[in-house]
Amino acid sequence: MLSKVPTDRSAEDGFSGGDVLVVIVNYNSGEHLLRCLEALQTQSVPPGRVVVVDNASTDDSLAHVAERFPAVVVERMERNVGFATANNIAIRGHDGWAWVALLNPDACPDPDWLKALLAAASHNAGYSVFGSRMVDASDNNVFDGTGDVYHVSGLAWRAHHGRPAGQYVDGDGEIFSPCAAAALYRAQALRDIGGFDEDFFCYFEDVDLGFRLRLAGYRCLYVSRAVVSHVGSATTGRNSDFTIYYGHRNLVWTYVKNMPGALFWLYLPQHLLLNLVSVVYYSLHRRARIIWRAKLDALKAIGSVWRKRRDVQTSKRVSTPQIRRQLAKGLLKPYFGRGVG
Repeated sequence: MLSKVPTDRSAEDGFSGGDVLVVIVNYNSGEHLLRCLEALQTQSVPPGRVVVVDNASTDDSLAHVAERFPAVVVERMERNVGFATANNIAIRGHDGWAWVALLNPDACPDPDWLKALLAAASHNAGYSVFGSRMVDASDNNVFDGTGDVYHVSGLAWRAHHGRPAGQYVDGDGEIFSPCAAAALYRAQALRDIGGFDEDFFCYFEDVDLGFRLRLAGYRCLYVSRAVVSHVGSATTGRNSDFTIYYGHRNLVWTYVKNMPGALFWLYLPQHLLLNLVSVVYYSLHRRARIIWRAKLDALKAIGSVWRKRRDVQTSKRVSTPQIRRQLAKGLLKPYFGRGVG
């Protein structure tokens, strides 16, 4: 949910691009990666370092990177370790940066993208996470998203996804969490919560990260002037078995790990209903095998997820009512009326 906030001018010193580490996780992204790096090269405020972590790509994604972008650091994994682990490896291996910007290879930032994010960070000291204005790469007049919405049932979606971009130009505002395809994080905040949960591999891992950041007291601001053109699921496909499996397995883990005690039990019936509807829906669309596998694998690991939950809830620094105010509500909202938040 996006709620307007007043501009906070309490930050005395601005941040520079030299304070920022940009991390791009690549896996068979082809020309998307080159376009992303070209866009970073033309930033009005260039980042201090750009790291590409390649998850054992089998295409020619990296063929021209060294030649065309000699300053970019490329780290090659021997196997596909997933989005979560690859980001953690880069962040831990390149310490000493005040800020970490995550960017998907299929996300092409406008020239003032990083400048806008850093300006927002400088002027809003109460925020440690910043999300971008993401537009559809095939039509920049349509939103890809303005930040992640988290519903009490455990479902998450990108606010304004698919809506005309010209209808929503209200400026900056607080959101639950950013889409990690294009976001800026205070490095210390990531260290405090231990980075991404590597068991997630990919999908929903940024929602889990955003939830844990919020539980730890870190707030997120949507920055309307930080514009990125995003393809979305360029490698894995929006409705592939891969996407369905990881998205629906990790949806369960995110709810179990992070939903605070009273809210966990209050909204558990809605969470169970969401999972039941998902199983029925995908089964009717001939995807029964993959949705059942996702849910069964989620349940098999519930013991270890519950142990993680104890650690997450023990370190919670904000009240449960504060968390509840940031959640989307309404029994039917996961099924009808998504978009705005």
